[in-house]
Amino acid sequence: WKRQKIQEVLRVLVLSMPSPFWPLWLMALGFSSVLMLLIWAISVRIKNAGIVDIAWAGGFAPLTWLYAYFGSGAQPKKIIMIAMASGWSLRLAGHLYRRVMGHHPIEDARYSQFRSKWGASFNSKMLGFFQIQAVLLWVLSLPFLLVCLSQEPNVRPLEWAGLALWWIGFLGETLADRQLASFAANPSNRGKICQHGLWNYSRHPNYFFEWLIWVAYFVFAAAQPHGLWTIYCPLLMLHFLLNVTGVKLAEEGSLKRRGEAYREYQKTTSAFIPWFKK
Repeated sequence: WKRQKIQEVLRVLVLSMPSPFWPLWLMALGFSSVLMLLIWAISVRIKNAGIVDIAWAGGFAPLTWLYAYFGSGAQPKKIIMIAMASGWSLRLAGHLYRRVMGHHPIEDARYSQFRSKWGASFNSKMLGFFQIQAVLLWVLSLPFLLVCLSQEPNVRPLEWAGLALWWIGFLGETLADRQLASFAANPSNRGKICQHGLWNYSRHPNYFFEWLIWVAYFVFAAAQPHGLWTIYCPLLMLHFLLNVTGVKLAEEGSLKRRGEAYREYQKTTSAFIPWFKK
């Protein structure tokens, strides 16, 4: 009985989607897969798997352009979504490009550890890893697709709220990245912990505002038919930022490099949400 209910819900969901939805979403999956295959080939050639981060962040911009070009939605919302997705995607990709290529040919510690661990099978295993990134890119692009299929031409209050939230996240993440870069560029700060600006109120303000951007995408998409389904996007990003590639790894690395000084920073400063020091 439960299985029949689940099948019925899925059937209704599939049939209720706008007609271009499934062809467009499958097209996006193919695009993401081919993109990551090409990036993997480049990474093998230059012996630096860290470029996958650049491609993943930058891949959302062309995906949104694809949705907007082939989507049947109203033009005003397409333009807003292109601006939101492209502004965030290309800025983050540029930031990661400067970080990754600034250390090239030295590879990011995450990937250099995999290279040492996997040995001769590193490239073949990384091909699978790159394709997992392609699937994540595809799955997380759903809010952009739903907006580009929306037939409602008027921008509603919930969408304005999403746009306002996006601006807060975008400006906050940009400011946090610049404050950290400025701190690191000063030779007198070598070995010290950045506690200037936003970093005085959060140990990872860049990750917090990155998550806020994904909340904004959900809020904007929630005004569209089936938009509430995209709640998994900010939840999934929160999991990754806190437990997988973001805060967890950064904290471990900082403790190894700075020891007791960083433990003191942990005692006094919020880990994620900007707040007053203890």
